[in-house]
Amino acid sequence: RGEAEAIRDARQMTRAIGVGMIQPRLSDGVVTGDAAAVAQLDAYVRRHVLPLDPAIVRVKLWNAESRVIYADEPQLIGRRFTLGEKERAALWGNTTAAEISDLTGPENVMERGGGRLLEVYQPLRTPQARPVLFEVYMRYSAVAADARGIWRAFAPVLVIALMLLWLIQLPLAWSFARRLRQGQRQREELLEQAIVASVSERRRVAGNLHDGVVQDLAGVALTLSAAAGCTEDPEAVTAMTTASTQTRRSIRQMRSLLVDIYPAKLHTAGLQRALPDLMAPLAARGVRTQAAIAAGLDPPHEVEQLVFRTAQEALRNALLHAGADEVRLEAGERDGVVHLVVEDDGCGFVLQGSDWSRPDGHLGLTLLGDRAADLGGHLTIHSAPGAGTRVTLEVPTG
Repeated sequence: RGEAEAIRDARQMTRAIGVGMIQPRLSDGVVTGDAAAVAQLDAYVRRHVLPLDPAIVRVKLWNAESRVIYADEPQLIGRRFTLGEKERAALWGNTTAAEISDLTGPENVMERGGGRLLEVYQPLRTPQARPVLFEVYMRYSAVAADARGIWRAFAPVLVIALMLLWLIQLPLAWSFARRLRQGQRQREELLEQAIVASVSERRRVAGNLHDGVVQDLAGVALTLSAAAGCTEDPEAVTAMTTASTQTRRSIRQMRSLLVDIYPAKLHTAGLQRALPDLMAPLAARGVRTQAAIAAGLDPPHEVEQLVFRTAQEALRNALLHAGADEVRLEAGERDGVVHLVVEDDGCGFVLQGSDWSRPDGHLGLTLLGDRAADLGGHLTIHSAPGAGTRVTLEVPTG
């Protein structure tokens, strides 16, 4: 903006010089090449025009035939050059034009070596209404200096405005940050409440199943066994024995389900006793299992819950989706960080970036990864088709 204003000032000065000083002293003799008229105009230009501004480098007058009829450099007078589109438009128009000089042109041979120049054109008329183009060359450095002067004049206002804007936005930013912190605390509180509610509900459901259905099934199994010993009918004995065996199998499955729903050993004996129980369903399916759990592993309650749920989810995936022959579990603590590794040699799957969802839409590990991030840890998955799956959880205890 400062540069544009400086160029506008240069156009206004050129118009003032051309219309106010040159045109009143512009005779038809200058156009026709009269030596006395040219000399009289040259004396006026050197005495009154050139001293006006040290930025003025050259003054020229052109006629309609593209001939230089006057210049403060005598060698240019009488020479003819091709005028550009802007020069011709200014000559026949009534506007003042400005542009950066192309010093490679033949008409500017006498202006080379002085740095960048700004050309300003102003149309004039002789007393006989002959069109004449008045041209002033100015040092562009002077224009740039004027632009910097304008910028310096506006800079304090701009700085003050920016400071005021910052002061206005500071309370808003502080308010937004406070609301963001409050939202984060509320989210953490809701998550903790959800976990507590989930644990409480799991405990209630597990208690009802254990005290109700499991006990009823145990009673049925005992009754069938006793009934089988009281009859001599071979078919009845076989039927009741089979029913008793199936009932006991159902009780075992129900107890495995109870461990999944509410791992009582996790709350009484800790991870060292609860994690191996999670591998029992795999062993029952003929999957080879290995568990290496560090002695004395006793992290805080929320970390303990996360480690257990992560192991539970990873082992369930290995059982239902991987088709693995061997599953390995490792858990321990090092330098204040609890780590868990669950690895299988199953079919694996394709990971898409950070998307932990399984092809069937399973999102368990994704949610556990979010919980790990909330506790300052991270959950990573490495898998590829045919290369098995490795789930790694690292969570700080502090």
